[in-house]
Amino acid sequence: MKPNLLLKPRGILLVGCGKMGGALLAGWKKRRLPQPIAVVEPFAATLPTGIKRHATPATLPKRYAPAAVVFAVKPQTLPETLPAYRRFAGSGTVFVSIAAGKTLGFFARHLGDEAAVVRAMPNTPAAIGRGISVACANPLVTAAQRALANRLLAAAGEVAWVDDEALIDPVTAVSGSGPAYVFLLIECLAEAGVASGLPADLATRLARATVAGSGELARLSPEDAAQLRRNVTSPGGTTEAALKVLMGEGGMAALMRRAVTAATDRSRQLAD
Repeated sequence: MKPNLLLKPRGILLVGCGKMGGALLAGWKKRRLPQPIAVVEPFAATLPTGIKRHATPATLPKRYAPAAVVFAVKPQTLPETLPAYRRFAGSGTVFVSIAAGKTLGFFARHLGDEAAVVRAMPNTPAAIGRGISVACANPLVTAAQRALANRLLAAAGEVAWVDDEALIDPVTAVSGSGPAYVFLLIECLAEAGVASGLPADLATRLARATVAGSGELARLSPEDAAQLRRNVTSPGGTTEAALKVLMGEGGMAALMRRAVTAATDRSRQLAD
């Protein structure tokens, strides 16, 4: 590592400032990250005061070597994107990727064997600071770099770490794709309400508020989901009647297992 790089904070470089990149950036600014931040984004973007946008990595200073480079671009663009950042490998920089389906091995091939890489899978509630990211680091990531990566990801919500990269595929299926399952539940619950005679606007309002409130209750309660479900279910009541359908043969549990398996398999295919 070049000594002159340590004279001041090395900074964070965000590559891509779309929805997820923008959510991370907003979290970093809200938490007043002490490191200076720069963004590489080819399209015009409204950035917080004090953050410089580079249309291409070619305009980055030659002596620049950030503490972390965070890739928040579409996975299919990475093969063309990564070579410009290979010069930072081995300089004390940690690369953090939130691109789905791109393995640690993929980054090693494009950034070099000296690259310290963290692969993370966030989800869309990161946009409101309520996401969860699961991360996996290659052996070159130091304890200090892992702590920095954790801090960067935590700006958008909770963070969990796994040692086995293979777990990222079921993580993608559960939490990465999971918000879509919840949104589908809202759709289906509202549609069922309309089918039972409710006005569409009221059914939608009820479904959204019920799912949002139940999620918050599950987050804050010390009881597990099964106990919370039992708390709502009176013997012989309306909830029990509904749950006999949802928990019956071929019901929600079986469907969810099939859905998560399908998403896991697809994540593995994309990685291959």
